[in-house]
Amino acid sequence: MSEPTTHFGFETVEESQKAQKVAEVFHSVARKYDVMNDLMSGGLHRLWKIFTIEQSGVRSGHKVLDIAGGTGDLSSAFAKRVGKTGEVWLTDINSSMLGVGRDRLLDRGFTVPVAQCDAEKLPFPSDYFDCVTVAFGLRNMTHKDVALSEMYRVLKPGGRLLVLEFSKVWKPLAPVYDAYSFKLLPQMGKLVTNDADSYRYLAESIRMHPGQEELKQMMSNVGFCKVDYFNLTAGVVALHKGFKF
Repeated sequence: MSEPTTHFGFETVEESQKAQKVAEVFHSVARKYDVMNDLMSGGLHRLWKIFTIEQSGVRSGHKVLDIAGGTGDLSSAFAKRVGKTGEVWLTDINSSMLGVGRDRLLDRGFTVPVAQCDAEKLPFPSDYFDCVTVAFGLRNMTHKDVALSEMYRVLKPGGRLLVLEFSKVWKPLAPVYDAYSFKLLPQMGKLVTNDADSYRYLAESIRMHPGQEELKQMMSNVGFCKVDYFNLTAGVVALHKGFKF
């Protein structure tokens, strides 16, 4: 029997190949990831992350899991909030991104545990975390429903999941957004990281990711309650929130 397939951007690949292809993208861009984020979003990604933190309900003593935490923006903010009595784990499947994030946290004076792990097989006990976040990582996962189920498993009853991800932009803006994504973005990637292909994949992966209502339903299907979302910057990004009861 042939192996199941999935998408890597607009390309169809065998499921076993996707993780490696995504890994190659992030190994390539890790060192310039933050620079490109600022350029691509005009700095707006920082406001999106601040809004996510405000919606988290995280306070002193809480345990937080930052999945696909990359260069550590959310982890450092949560480390400030939970204080010495709390616990923040920075995780990522990509060793290059995780190394950059760990070093940045140390430079900022935060010593947090880090783990290289697959979100579809989280190495944490059930009912452990008060909050789980994943920012700009879910769309790269092969089996999103499995990853969401794992996030549900490791949350305590009453805990919340926050998914910050590119989504479906307000329809009247779609032509301009498409022109930016498929023409300008790869050119920026080539100039800054010498890698146009990775940023072409970024644009394609956004189009293949579930829209706001579809992701809301996926979260409900694995058990999350009171699932809702906030459209940010006309739907360029959406923050989904759900609770485990």
